[in-house]
Amino acid sequence: MTHSVASPWFLAAFLAIVVVLLAIDLGVFQRKLHAITVKEALVWSLVWVVLSVIFGTWVSSRFGHQAGLEFFTGYLIEYALSVDNIFVFILIFSFFAVSSKFHHRVLFWGILGALFMRGTFILAGARLIQSFHWVLYLFGAFLVFSGIKILLQKGETEVEPERNAIVRLFRRIVPMTSGYRGGSFFCRENGRMFATPLALVLVTVETTDLVFAFDSIPAVFGVTTDWFIVFTSNICAILGLRSMYFLLAAVVDRFAYLGTGLGIVLSFIGVKMLLGTVYPIGIETSLIVVAAILVCSVLVSLLVPPRKLKSEPDSSI
Repeated sequence: MTHSVASPWFLAAFLAIVVVLLAIDLGVFQRKLHAITVKEALVWSLVWVVLSVIFGTWVSSRFGHQAGLEFFTGYLIEYALSVDNIFVFILIFSFFAVSSKFHHRVLFWGILGALFMRGTFILAGARLIQSFHWVLYLFGAFLVFSGIKILLQKGETEVEPERNAIVRLFRRIVPMTSGYRGGSFFCRENGRMFATPLALVLVTVETTDLVFAFDSIPAVFGVTTDWFIVFTSNICAILGLRSMYFLLAAVVDRFAYLGTGLGIVLSFIGVKMLLGTVYPIGIETSLIVVAAILVCSVLVSLLVPPRKLKSEPDSSI
């Protein structure tokens, strides 16, 4: 097992708690398929944030102030980067014409897939860093490149599901129904098993989340190389992503400069990793800088809306 302040037993306990919370969410509160209201999304968003703060406070008290700061910095970075995911999810659901009452179901199972994929990615990254320290510089250079790319795109995010190689492969090899079958991902017709378009939507969500993980996970490794903190901060942020989606889906395009802020954050973390041995930047400074950049980008978005938002108020998806 790679370097961590926590033992594998802490990870097992964390995963057990996550599974229980998700089971309660799906089996009790979301047992009946329905469109999530803004009020319901706000309540659940607050619940996940409060639970994450409680967990981060426990990390700080159990493993030390430094570990707590690393968790909250990683959580803040991951949570902010999730806004890009929200915009992409809007485009995916719109592209496939998914009924709003099925959005939560797709995102719920998407979370379970993210647990496995991100866990595998984080463990592999931690092992690489432990064996080859220079990988940190590779991650740093990649983050600087990603940040500059986002800045050149002016924070805009594009997604074209029809060009996704995995989506095309899925359509080619998996028999599919011609239309949706309620909230089912698979169904049996004429003695054969078919995937529904909702299964294709889930595959698209999973593959796009994996793409985002290539930015967000190295960014958290720029804060700490502790696999436990990297993983738990990632998962805590992802758990709140579903509720935040329903809360911000209608207004996410109003945060026009947040993408620019995220590009600056990624570039900053990348430079921090590249300068690690020459000019180390403390975790307190990193947390303050990241928070300041994100707050400023949100304030600028609210106070100085882009001209196109004024002239095209009905352009949101």
